[in-house]
Amino acid sequence: MGNCVSLSISSDQPMKKVCQWLEVQGSYVHNLSKNLGALERTMEELKAKRDDLSRNVTREEDRGLQRLSEFQVWLTRVETIENRASDLFSTRDVQLESLCLYGFCSKSLTSSYRYGKVVFLTLKEVEKLKSRVFEVVCDQQAQTCKVEERQLQPTIVGQERTLKKAWNHLMGDEVGVMGMYGMGGVGKTTLLAQLNNRFSEKSCGFDFVIWVVVSKELQVEKIQDEIARKVGVRGEEWKQEEKSQKRDVIYSFLRKKKFVLFLDDIWEKVDLVEIGVPFPTAQNGCKVAFTTRSQAVCAHMGVEEPMEVKCLEEHDAFDLFHKKVGQKTLGSDPEIPELARQVAKRCCGLPLALNVVGETMSCKRTKQECYDNLEGEQLKSCLLYCALFPEDDKIPKEKLIGLWICEGIIDGSEGIEKAENKGYEIIGSLVRASLLMEVDWYRTQCVYMHDVVREMALWIATDLGIQKEAFIVRASVGLHEMPKVEEWNVVRRMSLMNNKIQHLHGSPECLKLTTLLLRRANLANISSEFFKSMPRLAVLDLSCNGNLFELPDCISELVSLQYLNLSYTSIRHLPKGVKELKKLINLDLEEADKLSSVAWISSLHSLKILNLSRVGFTLNCEVVEELKTLENLEILTIDFNLPPSLKKFLSSHRLPCCTRDLTIRGIDMDDTSGLSLPLTMNKLREFNILWSSISEIKTVPPLHNPRNLCFLSLSKVMILDCKGLKELTFLMFAPNLRTLVVNIANQLEDIISKEKVCEGDKSGMVPFQKLVTLVLVDLPELKSIYWRHLPFPCLKRFDVFGCSKLKKLPLDSQSGMHGENGLIIRYKEKEWIENVEWEDEATKKWFLHSSSQV
Repeated sequence: MGNCVSLSISSDQPMKKVCQWLEVQGSYVHNLSKNLGALERTMEELKAKRDDLSRNVTREEDRGLQRLSEFQVWLTRVETIENRASDLFSTRDVQLESLCLYGFCSKSLTSSYRYGKVVFLTLKEVEKLKSRVFEVVCDQQAQTCKVEERQLQPTIVGQERTLKKAWNHLMGDEVGVMGMYGMGGVGKTTLLAQLNNRFSEKSCGFDFVIWVVVSKELQVEKIQDEIARKVGVRGEEWKQEEKSQKRDVIYSFLRKKKFVLFLDDIWEKVDLVEIGVPFPTAQNGCKVAFTTRSQAVCAHMGVEEPMEVKCLEEHDAFDLFHKKVGQKTLGSDPEIPELARQVAKRCCGLPLALNVVGETMSCKRTKQECYDNLEGEQLKSCLLYCALFPEDDKIPKEKLIGLWICEGIIDGSEGIEKAENKGYEIIGSLVRASLLMEVDWYRTQCVYMHDVVREMALWIATDLGIQKEAFIVRASVGLHEMPKVEEWNVVRRMSLMNNKIQHLHGSPECLKLTTLLLRRANLANISSEFFKSMPRLAVLDLSCNGNLFELPDCISELVSLQYLNLSYTSIRHLPKGVKELKKLINLDLEEADKLSSVAWISSLHSLKILNLSRVGFTLNCEVVEELKTLENLEILTIDFNLPPSLKKFLSSHRLPCCTRDLTIRGIDMDDTSGLSLPLTMNKLREFNILWSSISEIKTVPPLHNPRNLCFLSLSKVMILDCKGLKELTFLMFAPNLRTLVVNIANQLEDIISKEKVCEGDKSGMVPFQKLVTLVLVDLPELKSIYWRHLPFPCLKRFDVFGCSKLKKLPLDSQSGMHGENGLIIRYKEKEWIENVEWEDEATKKWFLHSSSQV
């Protein structure tokens, strides 16, 4: 047996895992009978629970209450799972008969395995639905449907007739789907928005009015998510649903509702069935209205008589233009009225063009000035840069200005704050010229471009279409690979945002490329040669690529790079090549939660803006020491979760001075000295304390003179689950505070302590003059916000939940009266509002009438 070879293989762990996996898979067949029995019993219990809750809901609705959307979604899921279980039970006998060897095998093993697995997974889902607990299923008085009003310019001159016609057509009994078509900029979206807003004036018996912007790249799930948000379906469960499951949930929810669905800017047929939207009929009374540039799309959507939105007649066009230019300009030069008439005529009755050109001429006072629409190349360059973003994209103003600075459009050599102020001035000019539009998007100030303005800007950026490859914008078009470019050496700017490109191959020779935007491009890999021939690249945005784990070392070749955005990526470490980026001034690492360190960062001597919010590594004392070496740093966003490094940071002379956003999370400051904020933190804009233990927040040195306010920039403070704090008197020195949220602070007694204020010369100060939002939640010891009434001239939202000892509010009958609708207090506990001690009877009457229980 001399030829035998003895092998000793250590395979206990792998074999154990294989055996465990086989056991699980085999249990689908072996336990089939048991699982079917359990499914039947659990399904009966779930149906009984559903019936009991439904009866309760019916009784509550008879009393005028309204069922919660989350309960309706639960009912929908129960109905879906009931149908699935019924299908499984219909083939139960056949499947059980195929089992043999006491259930350990089957005559049709593949079929039994698949069936058994579905039974098992269905059982788990039924158990999950059955375990759901509803503290309430109905809440608040049933109201007419809430309409999210769209921001509108005043009604376009000459379109009143079209609006009336569209409304009457939409509300006709015989119309379920209405389509409006016309060229870009003719006013289709404005008309649709006016129709939407009319439902806020008269609901007409509709349960929901839903608005969705569709745009060129049709994304069914985006439409589904927007519908779900509007009807109240949200949470992790919804995010994890497949497209088909979302379709079923939406359909089950809407089929018993009367709704209006507005779809703005569609470029191809939108399949309502695929989304889950019940088709509008005369019987269900539902409506769908959409806008498109193509009459053919109207036909594909089944609209036999679409409405054409036409350009304005000549006299209406001049009336609109006259209104935009203004009488002051028209009367300032005898030649301007005739020039205005010529310009209006060249706009061919297109409302967007009339608005844009008219707004631009409105600030001119001579004929010569009227020939220059945008003064200066800087303003024009800023506008063209906005066209790099996807259609309908909401662009944060601060991010946009940062890009302008790093591209060199705005000079940042005299300081970032001065450059930012110039950026906001430019945005204001573009907004006033109707070339950009402002919008608050998830509490962030943003701008966006009308699609026609964007197309015009792209046309100009490519030298009137002659050099199309100089300015390549393929954002949100579903690309799976880099676009083919014939002449890389002429490309100056490229935007491939919002695509499905996994790999960047090769080494394109881009000698003129200055901006490359790859945000949310689904990147996973960048070749080791990709950045080798981009000597002028100044802006590189790789943010929101969750599958991107590393950067190539060739990033060192980007010798001109000034802006690098790696936020929301999975980058594990910064390559050694980063230390060669000597011109880098803006580095964004927000939510780079896999990042293990910021090695080489001390080599970035030009760095002015650094974001280290929610990074993956712990900011220890060594990191703070490295940051202290960045002599040009002007703006810092940073998080701390270690007391020693936080103390070292706060004791630094330079770092607090340049900190814009500071978050403290999970810190236990076990000494009694508390948290000392340096007086030099005059740039601090946002301050958060999360899940921490801190005895006191004070200034160092103590500040007594109210004229020396130190937190002039502080606009938002959030405190969440913080032990030890008894007061927040430091907020007296934050005159521009707009948002204050305090949630779970068990020992907090005062927001502003009278005793602390009286210790220094602060009695003449009036706090919270610019406060817009005040949220107080789960503060069992809170007794006072302020000891006397305050005007609160800007306060719009005032929430008090779980503050049982707060009996006296700093309000009188005039507090909050400067707001559009006055101040409304929102509360949960009825007994709390009944026990509030009001300043006088007028105050009590006003706020009890306007308060709202949630």
